[in-house]
Amino acid sequence: MSEILVLVEQVDGEVKKVTLELLTLARSLGTPAAVWAGPGITPDAKAKLAEYGAEKIYVAPSSDIVEYVVAPKAELLAQLVAGKSPSAVLVAATPEGKEIAGRLAIKTDSGVITDAVGLGEGFVADQSIFGGGINVQSKVRKGTPIVAVRPNSTAPAPAAGAGTEEEISVALSDAAKAARVVERVKQEKGARPELTEAAIVVSGGRGVGSAENFSIIENLADALGAAVGASRAATDAGWYPHQFQVGQTGKTVSPQLYIAAGISGAIQHRAGMQTAKTIVAINKDPEAPIFELADYGVVGDLHQVVPQLTEEVKKRK
Repeated sequence: MSEILVLVEQVDGEVKKVTLELLTLARSLGTPAAVWAGPGITPDAKAKLAEYGAEKIYVAPSSDIVEYVVAPKAELLAQLVAGKSPSAVLVAATPEGKEIAGRLAIKTDSGVITDAVGLGEGFVADQSIFGGGINVQSKVRKGTPIVAVRPNSTAPAPAAGAGTEEEISVALSDAAKAARVVERVKQEKGARPELTEAAIVVSGGRGVGSAENFSIIENLADALGAAVGASRAATDAGWYPHQFQVGQTGKTVSPQLYIAAGISGAIQHRAGMQTAKTIVAINKDPEAPIFELADYGVVGDLHQVVPQLTEEVKKRK
């Protein structure tokens, strides 16, 4: 089977879950080959990549790759595409991943698909477009398919690969060094999972009523081991930080379970969460648009429903 390149997402040498999802997806279509961009690969990281199917691990250890913004990773992948002739390149549909995909497409004269939520035979991608109003299937018609896949679109499943390491060098152009990273500030990691990677997300909207009342949402999230999200109305009101906004102008999530409490379901919000596998809506308005999208709906006051739900979850642990 032909080789499929998977760009590794990692933080301080720890492989992120989305990479394991991409390797799992690549296994169904070809032979996965992980691409580690920059220094810092560890034996544990190599073992994890091999555990999820990486037959080969291309390692480019140059510190230049991470000292400049985005462009070096695109040049690294372009070099691999030219030298290895893979059948496709998969990256995570994060802001950085999508920019890398776009740059790589230009460098390799190839087509690119972003925000894919599925990928089938022939690299036909499932997408949700126009703010979530239409579901389509897309296929690259030119060059090497470059696909940015949304986190949580594929359940990661281990299947041992050889994990053969091959070190590669890359000569960066002057253009790739135009923007240098001058400082990195490490964000303190909380007890909750990261929003875009969480398997369960509990979000609150205008119906929560105040910043203080968001503790109701947080309590349910903590009981479920979930991430907390918020609608634009809630973040614009200052009830919750903007980095937790889910929607067209916020973050896109595709968890296994999405609970929307006090969220009407405007198209702006739906665009950021409608690819969730199971959606539960809690709203006191039976005509709220969110119920059109929900798999399960509860018509009621979230201030009564959510605390009861939290207690039931805790009882079953």
